[in-house]
Amino acid sequence: MRKITMSVIVLITMASCNSLKSTNTSSIADAATLLSSMSSNSTVQQISSLFSLLDTDKNKAISSTEAIGSVADNFNVLDTDKNSSLNLTELQGLLGLLK
Repeated sequence: MRKITMSVIVLITMASCNSLKSTNTSSIADAATLLSSMSSNSTVQQISSLFSLLDTDKNKAISSTEAIGSVADNFNVLDTDKNSSLNLTELQGLLGLLK
């Protein structure tokens, strides 16, 4: 229940940001839902789906402004090459953090 509440708060906050007005908010909502359902049993396919939803500008990288929830909270840990963006391989590190 707490994850769902936090996801709703994140969505409301993000929807009110001017920088997201041009962003597809349904993708963000889908990403928040998927992220809140992730656990130690999540699959690489779910991470791939999450990556696609979070990569709103479709540049094959997730910037800190595209990250939400636990991805944003752990962005610096996941960004192993320290280039200020996450590729799919780096995002897969989220599975290790969920265990």
